[in-house]
Amino acid sequence: MTGTTAVPSGEAVDASAEPDGSAGPEAEPESGTAESDPAAGAGEGEHGAVEGGTRELTDPRELRAMTHPVRLALLEVLNLHQALTATEAGELIGESPTTCSFHLRQLAKYGFVEEAGDAPGRRRPWRLATRGVRFSAASGDPEMGAASTALEGLLVQRWIERFTQWQRVRSHYPVEWQEAASAGEFLLHLTSAELLEIQKEVLVILERYHDRNADASLRPEASRPVEIVTFGYPYIGPER
Repeated sequence: MTGTTAVPSGEAVDASAEPDGSAGPEAEPESGTAESDPAAGAGEGEHGAVEGGTRELTDPRELRAMTHPVRLALLEVLNLHQALTATEAGELIGESPTTCSFHLRQLAKYGFVEEAGDAPGRRRPWRLATRGVRFSAASGDPEMGAASTALEGLLVQRWIERFTQWQRVRSHYPVEWQEAASAGEFLLHLTSAELLEIQKEVLVILERYHDRNADASLRPEASRPVEIVTFGYPYIGPER
């Protein structure tokens, strides 16, 4: 959307891929108490409004809480696996249970994840608290603009890195998947309202399949996680 980044509940990701960047601060085991976070400040119950399962982020502290590669990786694997302990998530993203426990607690502090209920023994599974988030850099607030730009930049970096990884392994996939996967670019003359409308229409199409993330029984037998990334912005470059 124009000036807006809509992020599903964690982007679809190859769970075997290693996360980017450092693991962040060390933390307590799953049964311990969360440590404080530099972005702390948003109290419980103060999170942005939720519309149609998508949460609107309006506090720069919320955006800064997400702007970490390990936290984004955790949101991604929770989107694919519904509920995971810190240990299980760590095995998927290549981080220690201690690190994952810390970052899950920070995500919970800002309402992005929540405990998934009772589990046998000492297991403490976590799940996503909302289907997705939306935020805008066009709020008029410099702090919100800076936080939005930082989070959007990290997301785009991860998307491009995963597409590059797909290019490296594409030849190992069945022909039908190689043909179905695509990349394209269109240069159009649009108004801002038309660009917004196009992106809304694309999201409507994608929403038809979103329930499959939470309900495995809805997935066709031959389906697999697929990442679809959209960009729409005023062209910057020589006229052509």
